[in-house]
Amino acid sequence: MPSVVVYNQLGTEVGQLELSDSVYAFEPNMQAVYDVVKAQRAGMRQGTHKTKTRAEVRGGGRKPWRQKGTGRARHGSIRSPQWVGGGIVFGPTPRDYSFKVNRKVVKTALKSILSSRLQENNLVVLDKLVLDSHQTKGLVQVLENLKLNGKIVIVTLQEDSNLFLAGRNIPNVYVQTKDHLSVYELANSDVIVLTEEVAKKYEEDLA
Repeated sequence: MPSVVVYNQLGTEVGQLELSDSVYAFEPNMQAVYDVVKAQRAGMRQGTHKTKTRAEVRGGGRKPWRQKGTGRARHGSIRSPQWVGGGIVFGPTPRDYSFKVNRKVVKTALKSILSSRLQENNLVVLDKLVLDSHQTKGLVQVLENLKLNGKIVIVTLQEDSNLFLAGRNIPNVYVQTKDHLSVYELANSDVIVLTEEVAKKYEEDLA
């Protein structure tokens, strides 16, 4: 059974936390992570792209010249695709790019990321994370105490306006609640910071 050191906000060790084998010692499945991240990124696409066909382009109602006798190629409209200003053939139209991924695959992806970060010693567990104000310097000091670098995702159980506002202004730091955090955001991080209650909640949900 894996265990992890629990720190306080001052960066001091305050204990050990035993973690579940089924969640934090899971054999990482990168294919599952790829599938879920691809699905989530596809769902972010607006899909509002649009080009006009020859039926939608303005103009072209009159035949540009007579059919025969001019020596030029025959044409019926100056808005045909081969003309400048004409319609577009097989251009993009508005569509929904999202597709479904099974819940088991999402759970597998979450366990894979948490396990791989723990193996890399990039999973940090705090006893609690509470800021007295929304000022950015408070969270900066906590990160300095923990000596964290790179892209950092801080996961909380409940919404904390002070923590959210403090982290919003720090480059490469993202604060989000557990229930609203996507696999893509976890996979896009170098370090994951959890509180003890969040680590236990992941065990309950993913075991």
